[in-house]
Order: sequence, then C-alpha cells, then structure tokens
Amino acid sequence: MISYLYLWRLKMANSFLTIALPSEGLYKEKGSKFLSFAEPVDTVENAMERIAYYKKQFYDARHVCYAYMIGEDRDCYRVNDDGEPSGTAGRPILGQINSRQLTNILVVVVRYFGGVLLGTGGLTVAYKEATADALEKAAIIEKAVMLKRELHFSYEKMNDVMRILKETNAKITNQEFDVQTNEYIIECLIEKQYESRI
Repeated sequence: MISYLYLWRLKMANSFLTIALPSEGLYKEKGSKFLSFAEPVDTVENAMERIAYYKKQFYDARHVCYAYMIGEDRDCYRVNDDGEPSGTAGRPILGQINSRQLTNILVVVVRYFGGVLLGTGGLTVAYKEATADALEKAAIIEKAVMLKRELHFSYEKMNDVMRILKETNAKITNQEFDVQTNEYIIECLIEKQYESRI
C-alpha cells in the first residue's frame, strides 16, 4: 500500500509550499507582547534585508527573533534568538515553519517585555504561538519548482521549440542568435514536471 507521505513527497518534488503575501500575528503573556510577521522571501540576502528592516522599525523592542527557510529542498535555514535563552525563540519559530512544510519564508517575532519573566518554557510557547498566529492568517500556496535551461537549435526547429515552450508555460529569459554556430539560443525557466520535454 502506498503511503500518503510517499505521495506527498512525490508531488512535492515538482512543487513547494510557501505563503502568498505577508501576514501578521500577536501573542500576549504576562504583559509581554509578541508581534509576529511572516513574509515570502526567495534568497538569504532578501531575508537579511527584511530582518534589518524589522530591527530598525522596532528599535525599541527587547528582542527581534527570527527564522527563515529558503529553497525548494528546504535545506537553507537559520534561526536567531536575539538574546533570549538559547533555543527558546528561533527554534520554536522554525518548528512552526517546518510543521507546515513551508519554504521561501521568513518569520520575525518582536518581543516587548512586560516586566514578568516567562521562563524558558513560557518563552518557547510564546514564540511558537506568535508564529502560529501569523501563519494561520497567511494564504499558503503551492508553487512549481522552476529549472533554468539553455536551448541550442537550428532555424528548422524553431516552430517545434516554441510550441513546446508554450505548452509547458516556460518563461523565456533571454534569446539570441549565434552567427558562429548558426544556432538560436534560448534561456528559459521551465517547471520541473516538464523537464523531460526539453
């Protein structure tokens, strides 16, 4: 019998889950406020720019903690506790991202201290719940894994190549003619599920 997990992994090989638009959440505990912000990002540089934005925007907050996950294979991630006890902020944020199998996402949780210590258990719960609130309000979408391809072909093959690119919804990023080889060169992005057609 084929398991649902196997079918899900097979499907996910060609696509991944992320969020469509930024979303916000909030969690309050013993006077402390945890403001959470989830947003789509597609590079580490993009994530770090957004983190810098939140640190500047909430300069008066006690902590600005975060986690991000990037890449279709979900193999590029980072967590940061920003002064909270180790493992009480970034890991719970990442845990919520993982529980929904999301990638290309950044979640930042800003804490305003309320004067009462929450302890490591209380902090872990607070960061988890703040993240969950933002992610529950987000629109989760499935996106196709895109592959870069460079096609070289003669003029006689032009109609066939263009037909296949149209049928597979490929996005042409560059095209030129090489006078030395007498070939057309098209650079494109194609959905992974159609890679065998190119």
